[in-house]
Amino acid sequence: MKDVLKEQRNQKYNDYVKQVTPVHSLPLNMLKAFVTGGVICVIGQAILNYGDMLGLEKDIAASWCSMILIFVSVILTGLNIYPKLAKFGGAGTLVPITGFANSVAASAIEYQKEGQVFGIGCKIFTIAGPVILYGIFSSWVLGLIYWIFQVTVYQM
Repeated sequence: MKDVLKEQRNQKYNDYVKQVTPVHSLPLNMLKAFVTGGVICVIGQAILNYGDMLGLEKDIAASWCSMILIFVSVILTGLNIYPKLAKFGGAGTLVPITGFANSVAASAIEYQKEGQVFGIGCKIFTIAGPVILYGIFSSWVLGLIYWIFQVTVYQM
């Protein structure tokens, strides 16, 4: 009798979990990510084209494009719009430079109540620190592998 009640309780719980668990469509999520990331990239390309139209060099136009996209991302994060966009677009908003700017700005906003030094100053690199660290480390490892490859090829 006790096992039957336990089994019924488990079944009710499993039914409840199935009822409240959101159902995701992988193709739809992929489409949303593709469209959202594509729109961000189209905006970036439009900024590059505008810089070219103004007569800027390619490197200067690319720098302006990056700065504008980062600035807009930080402003949208501060206005709590970027998280809603990220919820809709998923990885499409996380992959470009705007996603990285969003993660850094969100950390700063979240910990601002703890003060300038111990809040914003310490926590702003919660996301950026590991990205910078592993980016530099992986670049060093790949450079070392490239150097070893070059040395062994020239020795033959």
